[in-house]
Amino acid sequence: MESLLDQSSLFLQQLVNGITLGGVYALIAVGYTMVYGVIQLINFAHGEVYMLGAFLAYTLVAVVGMPFLPAFLLTLIICAVLGVVLDYVAYRPLRKAPRLAALITAIGMSIFLQNMALLIWGSQIKSYPRKVLPLFFSETALNFGDVTLSWLQLFILSVTLLFMIILHLTIHKTRIGMAMRAISQDKTASALMGIGVNRVISFTFAIGSAMGGMAGVLVGLYYNAIFPTMGYVAGIKAFAAAVLGGIGSVPGAMLGGGVLGIAEVMGAGYISSEYRDGISYAVMIAVILFKPSGLIGKLKREKV
Repeated sequence: MESLLDQSSLFLQQLVNGITLGGVYALIAVGYTMVYGVIQLINFAHGEVYMLGAFLAYTLVAVVGMPFLPAFLLTLIICAVLGVVLDYVAYRPLRKAPRLAALITAIGMSIFLQNMALLIWGSQIKSYPRKVLPLFFSETALNFGDVTLSWLQLFILSVTLLFMIILHLTIHKTRIGMAMRAISQDKTASALMGIGVNRVISFTFAIGSAMGGMAGVLVGLYYNAIFPTMGYVAGIKAFAAAVLGGIGSVPGAMLGGGVLGIAEVMGAGYISSEYRDGISYAVMIAVILFKPSGLIGKLKREKV
């Protein structure tokens, strides 16, 4: 009986950890899926925006000496501006080019940003100084027997949920959200109807990049370790989460991130931490084999 209770507690604790990690993956995946939904581009530089978000917050807190919350908000603004610049410099000139050209450019921008981070911050792993972070982050917020939820986990889950709700309302209840949905259906018709296509696409990059930068800060806090190559693995996983949920679907990205995070943590807890990445990708492959459009995505036919 006692062993059964211990197993239940372990399962619930792993579930809490998986949901927390899945929320972060969902934030990054939303950036991928928003851009793809609007202009059918896989922005492989998005992982590096996530990485830069972590380093920008670290610099503002540890070097400049800003309090955490203002540094966090300023990081989101800088990442949003970075997304707009990325679109203007790398992708806008290729709007009418074949998709392969834009894809190669995205990979090139990813490598460029990663190497820029190596030049600026070096290759050593860096950690947020605990003395400048809110002290309650390390304390327990909720305790159900042997299952604990720290204030940091609660902060991550709350921020993720809040911004997902804001994003949902923006897409479905605002004029620019309506414009985004129109462009995703037909850019030419949207332009003829008076929609500023480039302006709306830049806004999409800004929102997606802000959420990616936010995820970088949250992961930096959660694992207390940031490094210039962290965006590559996280970016690939978030792309997998977007595909898992249904590429181009914002709710799908949220669901895919959650499923991937839980699968990864459960695999690490019950099998081996060495296989955590392989297990999460195996789940994605299984879903795609049986449901190619993703969990809640819709299969679209390409126009000939």
